[in-house]
Amino acid sequence: MSRKRSQQAKREGRGGAVPSLSCIEPNAAGIDVGATEVYVAVPPDRDPSPVRSFATFTEDLHRLKAWLQQCSITTVAMESTGVYWIPLFQILESAGIEVCLVNAHHVKHVPGRKSDVIDCQWLQYLHSVGLLRASFRPEERICVIRSLLRHRDSLVQMAAAHVQHLQKALTQMNLQLHHVLSDITGQSGLAILDAIIKGERNPAVLAKLRYSQVRASEEVIMKSLVGDYRREHLFTLRQSLEAYRYYQSLLRDCDQQIEQELKNLDSHLPPEAPALPPDRHPHRPRKNEFRFDMRSELYRIYGVDLTAIPSISALTAHTVLAEVGTDWSKFRDGQAFASWACLCPNNKKSGGKILSAQTRRSANRVNRALRLAAQSLQKSKSYLGNYYRKTRARLGAPSAITATAHKLARIIFHLLTTGKAYDESVFAIEEQRQRLRLESKLKRQAQQLGYQLIPLQAAS
Repeated sequence: MSRKRSQQAKREGRGGAVPSLSCIEPNAAGIDVGATEVYVAVPPDRDPSPVRSFATFTEDLHRLKAWLQQCSITTVAMESTGVYWIPLFQILESAGIEVCLVNAHHVKHVPGRKSDVIDCQWLQYLHSVGLLRASFRPEERICVIRSLLRHRDSLVQMAAAHVQHLQKALTQMNLQLHHVLSDITGQSGLAILDAIIKGERNPAVLAKLRYSQVRASEEVIMKSLVGDYRREHLFTLRQSLEAYRYYQSLLRDCDQQIEQELKNLDSHLPPEAPALPPDRHPHRPRKNEFRFDMRSELYRIYGVDLTAIPSISALTAHTVLAEVGTDWSKFRDGQAFASWACLCPNNKKSGGKILSAQTRRSANRVNRALRLAAQSLQKSKSYLGNYYRKTRARLGAPSAITATAHKLARIIFHLLTTGKAYDESVFAIEEQRQRLRLESKLKRQAQQLGYQLIPLQAAS
């Protein structure tokens, strides 16, 4: 009898006594979002069919919302899958349901069978026991500007593609104009291309259209315009030029819309704040820059001139605004902001050893903007330029770019949270402290070896 009881106890233990986590969010649901279908899981005690599927038409998404309200759901978790989650997110948020948008890498299921039903149930379970952390998402007004900026980036890329088509057509006709001129879409390049499309073939006449400040001589430009003007390549050249100008007009319209949306943001500029100082590095406007005074708008919104930081341009500062916004209270400190921007080491430890300390791979636009800004410090004579060069000499260029971008992120966070202007003298004080620490270290090492350090002035 005792043997039978022990076997029965083993069978019961194998099937039932499984430890479970305490439920923190009893009114939580999980949603697996797809392009044409959405699967939703609610707690089993809320409905006889706790898992349902809905189409992604707007009417069906509203039925999904009504069913969640019927089941007394107050919070849902969903993965940020492409852009498919945006319509459902907006509908649920407007209904007062808290939406926890999570990174897909954080909710990977254990290996085994995978289906949409299992995925939504897994999301519901993780969210109910409090194991999910919502991704950062700025307020609605910032999301509008972010969408416009990302659309503007795509317009710039498409315009650049048509510039490449122009260069390809010129190469096929053996016209080397794009190798002689630094910018084929500049004043001289566009004037010559327009004349070619209108039927002009005389290199001497075309070369006289060059702008007076072009470095290439008129004779060199004449040589570059001797080629085989074939009909099919001229047709491609004409269409590519029209497409390039069309995207430039779209960029102007997009800039007007961005300027209008920026004016809707509140001003954080104190009444006693000084006027915006002139740009320390004035330059002629580039083609892809904003068609309005972005620097003044950012100064009004933030109350701090971020462009005073070496290598931070108005476009970089606007990227920070569009991706983060004006509310920085969601970041604990500058280190947390740098970690969100994927500029901190991602230490992977095993057995007490660090296997890898590389930064996480990410499509974060702030990460990319700050890395480009750090790379531009190569010839800067500022403290940050010296820091970049010293780090590059010690660790190499990739690590120097990451370290400098990390420092830029912390500087930006400090300026925007304290409202203080950028002050280069702070780094001079820090350099003096580092010099004193290095000097004391050298003295200790010399004393251990039986030597004594004497300053050059004292020795002379």
